[in-house]
Amino acid sequence: MRKQKLSVLALMMINVIAVDNLRGIPFSAKLGLSLISYYTLAALVFFIPTALVTAELATAWPNKGGIYVWVKEAFGDFYGFMTIWLQWIYNVVWYPTILTFVAANLATLIDPALAHNNLYTWLVITLLFWGCTIVNYYGLELSSAVSMVGATVGTLLPMSIITYLGLSWVYHGHSSAMSLTWSHLAIQPTNTSHLSIFCFIIFGLIGIEMSAVHADEVDNPRRAYPRAIWYSSWIIFLSLIASTLAVGLVVKAEDLSVTTGLVQAFSVFFEQYGLLPLLPYLTLCIIIGSLSSVVTWIIGPTKGLLIASYDQCLPAWFGKTNDAGIPTNILLLQAIVFSVLSFAYIFIPNVDGVYEVLSILTTQLALLVYILLFASAITLRKRRQLDQEGFTIPGGRWGLYTTTLVGIAACCVILVMGFIPPPEIHYTQSAYVATMITALIICIGPALILYRRTKGMHSDL
Repeated sequence: MRKQKLSVLALMMINVIAVDNLRGIPFSAKLGLSLISYYTLAALVFFIPTALVTAELATAWPNKGGIYVWVKEAFGDFYGFMTIWLQWIYNVVWYPTILTFVAANLATLIDPALAHNNLYTWLVITLLFWGCTIVNYYGLELSSAVSMVGATVGTLLPMSIITYLGLSWVYHGHSSAMSLTWSHLAIQPTNTSHLSIFCFIIFGLIGIEMSAVHADEVDNPRRAYPRAIWYSSWIIFLSLIASTLAVGLVVKAEDLSVTTGLVQAFSVFFEQYGLLPLLPYLTLCIIIGSLSSVVTWIIGPTKGLLIASYDQCLPAWFGKTNDAGIPTNILLLQAIVFSVLSFAYIFIPNVDGVYEVLSILTTQLALLVYILLFASAITLRKRRQLDQEGFTIPGGRWGLYTTTLVGIAACCVILVMGFIPPPEIHYTQSAYVATMITALIICIGPALILYRRTKGMHSDL
């Protein structure tokens, strides 16, 4: 029986759901009108290079496994393993931030003051994460259904509504909470607050490569996959800018909460248009959307570690699965690591500050993966027959070098920028740098130890 093929539209939706998110909108809205310039810069130096490289590698090597396969093919087992580990650990660091977003928006339905209560935040995110973990113990069918419904109701619907409300606000000539003069479009390279937000914007644009695992499931991948990447990139880029501008139109930057800013904006819109009774329902949609993304992502990176255990890069303990094929030990380990991370909310008094630090750390770890991705494209191009089926980055060898080196340079610059403390964190520069370096070592160190120990054991056999 012939396997059903994915359409270009289906691939587009996979990309849009993987990248489009509500969590970063309030953060980016603090930039005011200059967010257009920051998003454009992020697209030029990171998002577009990533999309081009992904299109080439996914159509030339349409094997299951995506970025893991590409890095392993280019540089060997160790770097393939490190790619999987980094993908897993940056998601573990990301989970507290997305669940903080959930907890804060849930607080607006109960008692808005709870959004800034550390004990409440810690308790809610811990209970929610363990709940999402338990859901994944029952297999992929349940988590996949939750993902699709949640992404539609909880991400695409609110994003479309707030974009429409923003356009209506401008059309009817209401006053703007941000300056709309041409001078405010400019990037401010000396503004440390803006630099921190730019790091966050970059992280908000990762994930376009996730659909690469489906590259072998489309007819004529050389034509279909790049088209899906191109169309979805425009949808993602324009939807993020439009919805973020809508928030900035009605809430001043200094009053905007990075966790509940979206609900703040909706409340202003709804009050103006007599729709305030609908606010709790839309808030609930936002919560559902964010929770569904957690349910989806909890299992994805653990599958990567499971593959690493099969490839004898991790101890056999990591390879234990239940009857549904779920890596139970990895899920348990992940929940324990999350619980330890979440204690940051107990020790750092500012909820928004913890949110920013964990977001920046997540970005740092993710960028290491993308450096490996760009470097792999250079190495694998040398092994590829350019007349074979697949998309090729325009411009020949120089087109490839320009695309990948711009991407690598951007990742390196943003890595350095991540060591500049955001204003909400009252650390000295040296203390903040020491904290970030220590956090990176704690995240990466165990991978090196486990890999060396596992390979050593197998070499002795």
